[in-house]
Amino acid sequence: MYLHRLAPTLGLAVSLLCASCVHAAEPATSHRLLRVTLDGASQQPTSGRLLVFATKADEAKAQAKDDKVEEVDMNPFHPTSVAVAAQEVTALKPGASVEIDLDDVAFPSGFSALPAGDYLMQAVLDPDHSYNYIGRDGGDLISAVTPVALAKGKPLPTLALTQQVPVSDDPWQLSPRAPQAARDALPEAKAHTTDASMVSPALSAFWGRPVSIRARVLTPPGYDAKAATRYPTVYFTHGYTGNYNRFAGSIASVWQAMAAKQMPAMIWVFLDQATPTGTHEFADSVNNGPWGTALTEELIPALEKNYRMDAKASGRFLNGHSSGGWATLWLQTRYPKLFGGTWSTSPDPSDFHDFTGVDLYAPDANMYRKPDGSQVPLIRDQGEVIADVETFAKLERVLGPYGGQMASFEWVFSPRGADGRPVPMFDRDTGKVDPAVVAYWHDHYDIAARVAAQWPSLKPDLDGKIHLIVGTADTFYLDGAAHRFQAVLDGLKAKSDFRYLDGRTHFDLYKEGEDSNALLKKIAWEMYGVARPKQ
Repeated sequence: MYLHRLAPTLGLAVSLLCASCVHAAEPATSHRLLRVTLDGASQQPTSGRLLVFATKADEAKAQAKDDKVEEVDMNPFHPTSVAVAAQEVTALKPGASVEIDLDDVAFPSGFSALPAGDYLMQAVLDPDHSYNYIGRDGGDLISAVTPVALAKGKPLPTLALTQQVPVSDDPWQLSPRAPQAARDALPEAKAHTTDASMVSPALSAFWGRPVSIRARVLTPPGYDAKAATRYPTVYFTHGYTGNYNRFAGSIASVWQAMAAKQMPAMIWVFLDQATPTGTHEFADSVNNGPWGTALTEELIPALEKNYRMDAKASGRFLNGHSSGGWATLWLQTRYPKLFGGTWSTSPDPSDFHDFTGVDLYAPDANMYRKPDGSQVPLIRDQGEVIADVETFAKLERVLGPYGGQMASFEWVFSPRGADGRPVPMFDRDTGKVDPAVVAYWHDHYDIAARVAAQWPSLKPDLDGKIHLIVGTADTFYLDGAAHRFQAVLDGLKAKSDFRYLDGRTHFDLYKEGEDSNALLKKIAWEMYGVARPKQ
């Protein structure tokens, strides 16, 4: 689920753009038009998704340091506090301008519906259409934050794209919030990490061009490639908004813990599952391609030839959080003979009877409304509902046609439509669920349903290997699906390990006291106990 824009955590080609749009919730009689000029941010014609953000000036300044607002951007904890309008731009030349209709594709409504008053506005041109997944990023073209007085009949100023967000080529930058211990460990961690990416024959055949599966390998203190000693291996993958260049904090923390003997000596493989469509979850998909095949039949055999790994099921483990939690649950249940256990934390829904609170199999299921007509919540904090599914789905549609969380699920789970894109699971205007698409999801990717249907054949290799840990106050209500999955396994009389940490959310699950990685250390020792039971 959503990670990067909410809190720190262990966490296509452009031709695929669609022409669908979101209209203002309250259509205006006269549309607001705004001119945006490419003025110095790029010396080349630029295409992409043009986004214009607006927020009330007094509220933004009250929350800013020294009343200086550096940027106007979306805030998932307050999704309706910032308005955004969007439009596709093609080959905008330096010095040229484009006019954007702020009422045509907009959230939460067209700008003409905004109350009159003083606002701050900012324009962003997103060339690679990655805003939905990663937010504002290197290469985006931006304007200055501009004061604007919105009033009926008053013209809007031109916004000039004058700057480009710097592109960082350093994957070893740590978050400002990273603990000092991780900062101190980073040089050694970096020295013991290698790039293990490889071009995948399976993925390349699917896409008709070279496609790589990307990974970083961290070897433990004392590792000697020429020695006889072998090590258990942990395959870790990130959550939604993570990518190949965002592993530095996790790698440094794991190295520091192993060096301090707070974690056992194991090899860690950090797997990238980010694509322009979201996260591919290491599932073979008719839309994303055979990512599970690429990992299990290509990358892992190659790694085991080049590193001193145990190279057997009892020494191969899985760990991931959120979308990474779902991916590792999927890998363990899909390839039970290959892996010796998954420790999946706060996974995305593993039973589609509770898909972020919605029973997709219920008659007349709706992603936006409960049977009583009330909104389906999506995000909670300290018992308070922060946002609902409808808000996020409609915001996501304005920010771009792919890369958003809901669209990411469809790129993995849905059948392919006649237009070459995944068939939507639900109508973005009404929230109505498509039963035919849900039936496809059920037959192919509902983990609980799949395990139940295939338990007699899965049991010998899967029994006792599922470890799922989630907070009872999970920010995205993911504890609900966990309870459902546990009930299925209990009904099968399967051995499993489900833990519900009282009061923990999506973002503090791993923390105990001042140690933000306490749970990871426990998990590592549990894995080691499976691989080295006598030690």
